[in-house]
Amino acid sequence: MNLGIAIADFTQPGGPTGIARHVGRLARTAEEYGFTRIAVMDHLFQIGIVGASEQEMLEAYTTLGYLAASTESAELLALVTSVGYREPGLLAKMITTLDVLSEGRAALGIGVGAGFNIAEARGLGLPFPPVSERFERLEETLRICLQMWSDDEKPFDGRYYRLERTLNSPRTVRQPRPPILIGGSGERKTLRLVAEYADACNLFHGPDLQHKLDVLRRHCDHVGRDYDEIEKTVLLPLDPGARGENIRALLAELRRLGHIGIDHVIGPIRGADQHASLRLLGDRLVPEALHI
Repeated sequence: MNLGIAIADFTQPGGPTGIARHVGRLARTAEEYGFTRIAVMDHLFQIGIVGASEQEMLEAYTTLGYLAASTESAELLALVTSVGYREPGLLAKMITTLDVLSEGRAALGIGVGAGFNIAEARGLGLPFPPVSERFERLEETLRICLQMWSDDEKPFDGRYYRLERTLNSPRTVRQPRPPILIGGSGERKTLRLVAEYADACNLFHGPDLQHKLDVLRRHCDHVGRDYDEIEKTVLLPLDPGARGENIRALLAELRRLGHIGIDHVIGPIRGADQHASLRLLGDRLVPEALHI
């Protein structure tokens, strides 16, 4: 099983002047220890499970560009891009740019955006339409990105988006295109879109995880997709404990997840000292996870 990190907490004792060093160091350390993905959230206000909305939060794609220059091998993605925050043609161009400048390490992580995004969207004047419309926009966005990452430059005429020429130059370094990961566990719409369009899914860690995988399998059967082609990822907080006392329980959970078919666990690094926690995980969890 592969492990990745999600950088979510940017608050530093020294304030904004220490953030760049903190983020770059986390990413480089993760890569050195064998973490294969580095993700950031697509939020503009901090979210409640991490801290108060007034705490520091960086814009996702500017941060990923910085991480592209700070690392050499890890895949880079937003977990996950909120579909309404960027026009699809611009988003495809941003992912392409990240892929070129990282020499083929970009992925598109995308979703409809959970309900708690509404405060930051309204706060900063960004669109946040009803959830049914966001799902329709998500499907059009996926189609536009796929078209822009192909040889097809014809116009795109959808219900919400109209593009006169889907030109995308330079082409992506990663071929045939950057992989698409769709985040969310909705059984009727989200997992159907995974079956139709995605290379990977990101599911919530919870007691119904096996059920969600079964639903995805049924959607794959319905559309004629090979279920095993889709990478299954889960977001799981990684807290080793101050002295590594949680490592054994984390490893047991990774084994359980691997047994039901999870391929990749991505987690925010928890603990008072994120760097110390990351080193503990790198020393004691990553080597064992590779054998799952």
